[in-house]
Amino acid sequence: MTKNSDANSQAVQQLLAAFMKLPWKARVAVGILLLLVAGVVYGIGCHNKSTQTQPGDATSTTFPAGSQSVVFCHWNMENLFDDKDDKRRQPDEDYDQWFINKPEDRKAKYDKLAGWLVKQNGGIGPDVIVGNEIESARAAELMQQALNAALPADAVKYDYVAMKELDAGRHIAPCVISRYPLSGAKLLGKRQRILEVHIAVNGHDLCLVASHWTSQLTDKGTGKEGTGRDGYAHTIYEEYTEQLKANPKVDFLVCGDFNDTPESDPVVKTLHAVADPKLVTADAQPPHLLDLLSGKSPEEFGTLYYNKPLIYDHICVSPGLLDATGWGCMVDTVSVPTDGLIRHGSKGRRPWRFGSAKDDAVGRGFSDHFPVMVTLKVAP
Repeated sequence: MTKNSDANSQAVQQLLAAFMKLPWKARVAVGILLLLVAGVVYGIGCHNKSTQTQPGDATSTTFPAGSQSVVFCHWNMENLFDDKDDKRRQPDEDYDQWFINKPEDRKAKYDKLAGWLVKQNGGIGPDVIVGNEIESARAAELMQQALNAALPADAVKYDYVAMKELDAGRHIAPCVISRYPLSGAKLLGKRQRILEVHIAVNGHDLCLVASHWTSQLTDKGTGKEGTGRDGYAHTIYEEYTEQLKANPKVDFLVCGDFNDTPESDPVVKTLHAVADPKLVTADAQPPHLLDLLSGKSPEEFGTLYYNKPLIYDHICVSPGLLDATGWGCMVDTVSVPTDGLIRHGSKGRRPWRFGSAKDDAVGRGFSDHFPVMVTLKVAP
């Protein structure tokens, strides 16, 4: 104990003794006065905090003290097939048979993806992972198992998986693997790879829509409105506007491999995803989403390589994710990490893919896409 602490302790004891000598009515009055003063001080503090945040101004958002960080990741995992013979159509049958007949290759694929992921977020992996090009619920479970096996012993495990299988041309679809409870998993649209699921943290709900839009190999963008990639954008936007009508503060996040750039018509004109957060407000007409990769350079944020780096993988957020209530998005944290994901000696921003059964097993990488990551915040 220091001299100062002794003096403070004596002063407190003297004040308490004087307080207890007062008549009981006086003690009650003093107690009420102290509570009122404390309430005013607390109210001023809360007011000062709340006035720092302007709806739609993502860069100035100040999250409440005690908010929880949730690291989010989307990754097209390139033909992630399971260990069961499902007798798929081509080209899926080649991958189906490959991973059955060569279990060492299947294990290498899962181990590579899981090993890289758990190195992120301080060595415990992203808290919520959206995987694309997943063959089945079984494949999603195998990915969950590989992640948990790669985690440090004291890390919180991935206990929740959401996956809805879909045979729409190819038998691949999105899945969600999470440390936090998932509910309400359902597919949107008709034979479209669009998975909606809800994530609960601290009693706050996030509506997550994970999708994989039509490839440019089969949709050249010349079809009629509401088909191909435009059809995917329309289905997602319709769901978003319905939820926005019911709750203008809805926390709504869209992610996926859109197979198109942030400047494309399906993204800008149909999904109404933009680069300017000032346009993303609850009363905007038409309603907008903020595309976290819109306006970014493909040389720095490209998610795949086809003759040149391209941004095909997106994370888009609603106005509700740009405020400090419920879920929030730290938009400045969005990244497309490449460390360890580019083949040694490769020139340019080219993902190191795992490849097919015919490729050199020694030279196998991870995926033909880079992941996209961002940090979310959840209020207490």
